[in-house]
Amino acid sequence: MRKVHQIQHLRRIFGTILPMTFRGDYAQGQGANVNTSSGSGRGGGGGLGNGAMMLLPLLLRGGGGGAVILVVLGLLYFSGAFNGILVGGGDESQSQSQGNYTLEHCQEEGSSNEYDDCRAAATFTSAQKIWGDILPQQANVDFQPAEMTIFKNNVTTGCGFASADTGPFYCPRDTTAYLDVSFFEDLGQLGGSNGPLAQEYATAHEYGHHIQNLEGTLGLSDYKNPGEDSAAVAIELQADCYAGIWAKYASEDGVLEPITDQQLQEALQTAQSIGDDNIQRRSGGDVDPDAWTHGSSEQRAEAFKSGYESGKMASCDTLNRGVYTS
Repeated sequence: MRKVHQIQHLRRIFGTILPMTFRGDYAQGQGANVNTSSGSGRGGGGGLGNGAMMLLPLLLRGGGGGAVILVVLGLLYFSGAFNGILVGGGDESQSQSQGNYTLEHCQEEGSSNEYDDCRAAATFTSAQKIWGDILPQQANVDFQPAEMTIFKNNVTTGCGFASADTGPFYCPRDTTAYLDVSFFEDLGQLGGSNGPLAQEYATAHEYGHHIQNLEGTLGLSDYKNPGEDSAAVAIELQADCYAGIWAKYASEDGVLEPITDQQLQEALQTAQSIGDDNIQRRSGGDVDPDAWTHGSSEQRAEAFKSGYESGKMASCDTLNRGVYTS
């Protein structure tokens, strides 16, 4: 407890500079709830497996042959090299721990507020509980838990092989969210924040895709047919909105400390930074709504905010299904 008390003392002195958001039990021990994997090489080969279709990357290029933008089912990730594409098929998924990477450090007091991977694990654990209550109540859909693998370097999934450059993604074939936390360090390249709530938003967004999978709507997304009004954009905006719902209930249920205005702005800033229009500009190209797959900066921020303010799946009904309780 001494370490926690020291952090709390420093926080009183320096305000919100220190990223302390999780309370009580959620501030430690959550690493036991997720899998880990540490790859050492590219491995695999032979093209995409059938299960990878939901994760098939979409390539956009900026003007003048600018940087490649790799779009995965989760967040848009700005990469300087095209080596994050999913290759190799099969039904392989990760065991509890592969390689030398573990989350033993997440057993330390306050670890969920100190280490990025522990924070992601705590967010995932919280999302399991919150959506276990919300989904049956608001959508009349039975809840089934997801899994999460936090990896380093590369990972083999039920949807194929991925590297750290892929960014966060959800694989419906093995109902698992995958994350290499080095992604958070690169958000600044897009003008995003690496603050605690911004990181939690990324994890909660991927869990939102699991909820869509349980709803039976995830397969409606078609990245081969992009556009401002496409199903792909609707699916991604709904996942942003679901991330906002998580933030609301996590704060109200005492999992998180009260969310500050600064933290909320960091999350909204991050949502804006991974908008299609922002990424197109930063890649050196023109803004082309016909190529959008995730929505504009304004749309993504508004989607998260809508879920956060309402806590209602009905406010996230981007597919206009009209099946949610008000």
